[in-house]
Amino acid sequence: MTRPPPIVLSAAELGAFLVAPDAGERLAPIGGPGCLVLDLSDGAGALTEVARDRLQAQLPILPCVTVAWTGSMTAPGEPEALASLCDVRAGDESELETLLAGFAETPLAALAFVQLLRSASSTSVYSGLMSESFVYSTLQAGPEFRDWVARRRRKRAMVPPSEPACHVERDRARLEIRLARPARHNAFSREMRDALCEALQLALADPSIEEVVLSGEGSSFCSGGDLDEFGSFPDPATAHVTRSTRSPALLISQLAGRIRSEVHGACIGAGVELPAFTDRVVADEGSFFALPEVGLGLVPGAGGTVSLRRRIGRQRTAWLGLSGRHLDARTALDWGLVDEVRLGQHP
Repeated sequence: MTRPPPIVLSAAELGAFLVAPDAGERLAPIGGPGCLVLDLSDGAGALTEVARDRLQAQLPILPCVTVAWTGSMTAPGEPEALASLCDVRAGDESELETLLAGFAETPLAALAFVQLLRSASSTSVYSGLMSESFVYSTLQAGPEFRDWVARRRRKRAMVPPSEPACHVERDRARLEIRLARPARHNAFSREMRDALCEALQLALADPSIEEVVLSGEGSSFCSGGDLDEFGSFPDPATAHVTRSTRSPALLISQLAGRIRSEVHGACIGAGVELPAFTDRVVADEGSFFALPEVGLGLVPGAGGTVSLRRRIGRQRTAWLGLSGRHLDARTALDWGLVDEVRLGQHP
């Protein structure tokens, strides 16, 4: 199906567009483009008070991804206020094109992703994780994820693990947890999730453990969910119950004040979502970070809509997820996604 291109409107044009009672339906990903670009590159123009109030009320709840195209805008005022209401920002035409290309084939997942981020500001960690799990499980049964699974024809044979998926070592009051599937760049499998939960539960049960360090073996901290397991869920309801019962993200959040991460190499999906819950993230100079799930027809499923939003804000989290692009360690430090960058931290 050929989808209409994103609608691009100035602030004044959008104010007039939103007068129509079916404006939201015309923007939605079912029957519409699924994306609105608010062109603020030349400012907000002359807005009536009625139009301004309409934009402020409608922009945060439109059933589409909203992109503020800001150009070189730097001054505070009305354009900045409107840009802050959008889901994500693009500074120039090239960045805008790159951003839009990231979710052009998965507008349903993109909308679900930004809606989670919109609602996360007023929720607890637990509520945010439950909302994310419901949405993730729903999208697993959706057409975009089904199409991605169908396109990914190559499947590895499922080989029973011969080694633990996590190595756990205790030295007095310190507990080290190392992700241990180096041959697969520590792809986050069900086995690894369960092993990580067991180690985190140990730390929660024993108050004499004062410091927990989460790291990974091999050339990457964690390359994200194990793609060979994608599409093998029994049904959305069971998938949600399992995800909410065995939640490393929730356990890490309950260890606040006692846990830090040391990351390196690929930190993708769960590899960035889980460390973002820890008190401190130390990254190797060569680390890079990405949220690729929207491109698969999903949303982050390891707590990223909660943890990243709290660290770097809604719009930067949206940029990472919608674009699917990699973020280098120095930019991650500037954004607050990591707390320290070390040269050659990991051997």
